Amino acid sequence: MASEIHMSEPMCLIENTEAQLVINQEALRILSAITQPVVVVAIVGLYRTGKSYLMNKLAGKRTGFSLGSTVQSHTKGIWMWCVPHPKKAGQTLVLLDTEGLEDVEKGDNQNDCWIFALAVLLSSTFIYNSIGTINQQAMDQLHYVTELTDLIKSKSSPDDGIDDSANFVGFFPTFVWALRDFSLDLEVNGKPVTSDEYLEHSLTLKKGADKKTKNFNEPRLCIRKFFPKRKCFIFDRPAQRTQLGKLEMLREEELCHEFVEQVAEFTSYIFSYSSVKTLSGGIIVNGPRLKSLVQTYVGSISSGSLPCMENAVLTLAQIENSAAVQKAITYYEEQMNQKIQMPTETLQELLDLHRPIESEAIEVFLKNSFKDVGQKFQTELGNLLVAKRDAFVKKNMDISSARCSDLLVDIFGPLEEEVKLGTFSKPGGYYLFLQMKQELEKKYNQAPGKGLQAEAMLKKYFDSKAEVVETLLQTDQSLTEAAKEVEAERIKAEAAEAANRELQEKQKKFELMMQQKEESYQEHVKKLTEKFKEDQKKSIAEQDNLIAAKLREQEKFLKEGFENESRKLLQEIDSLKKNQPSGKCTIL
Repeated sequence: MASEIHMSEPMCLIENTEAQLVINQEALRILSAITQPVVVVAIVGLYRTGKSYLMNKLAGKRTGFSLGSTVQSHTKGIWMWCVPHPKKAGQTLVLLDTEGLEDVEKGDNQNDCWIFALAVLLSSTFIYNSIGTINQQAMDQLHYVTELTDLIKSKSSPDDGIDDSANFVGFFPTFVWALRDFSLDLEVNGKPVTSDEYLEHSLTLKKGADKKTKNFNEPRLCIRKFFPKRKCFIFDRPAQRTQLGKLEMLREEELCHEFVEQVAEFTSYIFSYSSVKTLSGGIIVNGPRLKSLVQTYVGSISSGSLPCMENAVLTLAQIENSAAVQKAITYYEEQMNQKIQMPTETLQELLDLHRPIESEAIEVFLKNSFKDVGQKFQTELGNLLVAKRDAFVKKNMDISSARCSDLLVDIFGPLEEEVKLGTFSKPGGYYLFLQMKQELEKKYNQAPGKGLQAEAMLKKYFDSKAEVVETLLQTDQSLTEAAKEVEAERIKAEAAEAANRELQEKQKKFELMMQQKEESYQEHVKKLTEKFKEDQKKSIAEQDNLIAAKLREQEKFLKEGFENESRKLLQEIDSLKKNQPSGKCTIL
């Protein structure tokens, strides 16, 4: 259970080495054990800006993520702390603390870009932590957001007419700007404003086409386009400068009162409004899925390619759909073994028991699968279910055959002994043999639990003893040649009738299996159609939300007089509408 995940302290998830980013396997094992949905909160910012303090507060601890007390950056790579969600039962809070950006001790800042991009890709809430006000210097330091289009792909093959980055808003987390050591009054043009209004005012674009204006607008434009959900928090300086180095050691009463209240407001918002990490198609992310995303994204970076959100989801789908097939098959086998007492008396009885279990197995698959492109895995499941059903049919027949074989030995064994002893090798012996055979056949037919092979096995047994019967008939001196011929014809007719019944039974079995095949196909089609409609509804809702977010931003641009930006967004919106998910369902 996810509630049993007790990390007493953070652990490195992705180590930033000089050569490359390296995943900590122990951290992945911890994620694998978290079955609950995860709320992923990541924080980034320049080094030595107090990111780790906020993350420790979110973890409900005074210490944990390393704060350090010097100008050196302490956190290297991305560190993870998984804790039970303090306000939402059944969810796990995954905190990701990142190394400080633009650390002067690092010769190559390329990894800073990847750390920033990974924090965006993995989180459901993305916190940018900075010191002071939102001025041009703060925006310049946030240049990483303008580089996201060069670091991330949303689709492996972007839709015609739609810039790949136009899809980012559908995947990206809520953006929270944490302004530390803020000492100004919250005013705009002499009027008091909220911290959110201050952020929106700071994101206002300037008119002009020169390079300076373009550099001014670019980060603001990216934040507005990529992060439609935005929030801002301001924090006073927590204590005297001399005490800042030992912040984690200070008691709450030793901290600035306003700062304590601001941190409480911040943590309350994160706990209440940070959503579960969700992927395209409404796919809820749990620990194993987050693990897969980490592996896929870091793997792409290590191989020199760009992390692709669509590919990450498809990779995850491959893993989970394969596991979903196995879960469904395991469920089917367990239920069949539990609910079917073999041998059944007829094939129909077995198939009637099989049908609801097959339907339930398909439900198990659909519940645990997503983005089954081309129904590849559902087709695989269908083929496996047919194979498993046939295996149970064969097993049912084999058990019946074995039981009947044992019963035939028990019942007809004494008769065979009498034949060997010569009991029927005398005048009238043939009819005496026939009488005993008929009595034993009646006893056999009355015996319960033989299963559907009862008649076939009896015929097979009698066929194997045909020579013995023929010998007894021909050697019975009390019978005339004419009587022997009549009896031989009777035996022949009886054998033909039995063969005809066997043929009819095989035809009936074939028709039953074909009928079952058609019913199974229709069951798959029905379930697939239901799943398609459900997924279609989610996709349309996602698309509608994406269009609504772009429309809101487009209206703001128009209101602010930026007609060019407004026109670009309208073009994106029109392209998105043209590419709305179709209502067609491709059947297996």
